[in-house]
Amino acid sequence: MISATHLHALIIHFPIALLIVGYFSELFGLINKKLFFKEVSFYLLFIGVIGAIAAYISGNLAGDGIESGSLKVPVELHEQAGLITLLLAIATVLFKSFVMYLKKDSTFTKWITILLFTFLIGSVMFTGYLGGELVYSHGAGVELAPSILKNHN
Repeated sequence: MISATHLHALIIHFPIALLIVGYFSELFGLINKKLFFKEVSFYLLFIGVIGAIAAYISGNLAGDGIESGSLKVPVELHEQAGLITLLLAIATVLFKSFVMYLKKDSTFTKWITILLFTFLIGSVMFTGYLGGELVYSHGAGVELAPSILKNHN
């Protein structure tokens, strides 16, 4: 059976990849001034935000019940970083939507978009780091197989 922890691990990698590729598409579009890359960036950002919402919800479900013990603080930090990342993702997609819809593609809005996107990707990386620490340093979501437990008794 798939637990909330497994579901979060399955979901989270898609928005990470979509947002990072969207960011590089935005940069490439800024450099070569081709509309195609800016549009691709928008769609990747939009789908990435939907995935980030799903990842945030599944992460909250996975962290439910951890109210004490050694995982409490690392889970809270990861959850807070996830919320900040989600809010930055929503702000970035709303701003880019506004710019595209109103056709306000000026130098100023291009740089604001890149700045927002850069903060978003930094937040994605930091949140991912904290998630990796949860699993690899604290053993969150790791279950030992019964055969391993028997061999150590």
